[in-house]
Amino acid sequence: MRVVWQLLAVAAVSFVGGQALTAVDGNWFLTLVVGLLTAAAAVPVYRWVVRRTEHRPVTEAGREGARPAFARGALVGVAAFTGVIVNIAFLGDYTVHGMGSVASAVGLVGFMAAAAVTEELLFRGVLLRIVEERFGTWIALTSTGALFGMMHLLNEHATVWGALAIAIEAGGMLGAAYVATRTLWLPIGLHFGWNFAESGLFGTEVSGSGSQHGLLDATTSGAQLVTGGEFGPEASIYSVLLGVLVTVAFLRLARRRGHLMPRRRPGATADAVVTLPR
Repeated sequence: MRVVWQLLAVAAVSFVGGQALTAVDGNWFLTLVVGLLTAAAAVPVYRWVVRRTEHRPVTEAGREGARPAFARGALVGVAAFTGVIVNIAFLGDYTVHGMGSVASAVGLVGFMAAAAVTEELLFRGVLLRIVEERFGTWIALTSTGALFGMMHLLNEHATVWGALAIAIEAGGMLGAAYVATRTLWLPIGLHFGWNFAESGLFGTEVSGSGSQHGLLDATTSGAQLVTGGEFGPEASIYSVLLGVLVTVAFLRLARRRGHLMPRRRPGATADAVVTLPR
């Protein structure tokens, strides 16, 4: 039952925050404030429900090392998505028309922070972590990545290819980031950096959820395989390729650190699973 209680607790914060963000849509300042408050509320709720249901220190969401881990993840996310845009622009399929809106970009900081924190707590903090305990790292990465991609089929302009791309580049990349570091802060930062670069910096669509007004007023045009079409650059083949490269890098790091968990043998207790260094 622990997975149910943990999912419900974090999902409740996500739902309330999402409703509040919808209510203040169009007001950049309130979007910033509400988004940051949602992100700030979700973490202690996660810590509380995990402590209550698992009776252990919640080291994966601890305060120690949180800021540098988040910063490293954000830098990787921004760099990775910048690589996507550079490749699309090289083919002439990304055009900047001028400056966009600084205020809108600031508001997107809150919006993307709320999304990154709540989604990482749900998918990596709860689902991947608990599935991995029982079935090992590879099944956990595959199953939760696939579920993460399928959830994006609910977005506007969603396509099967777009969902598959999200499962590979985001579900795999973010899951591997958690496995390599055993902290949620790096995948949270990575998630935030990628999404904010996509919308707040380069002004492109995020996962088919609608056009964004960031620092740049820009459009994409050309082959759907290159630009991602209406779903946005996350359905670009370049996003998939760069996501795979980052995923492989994190998995190699996880292997070196001994963080890959085998599938638990039938009848083995939780204590029998090797405790991994954090």
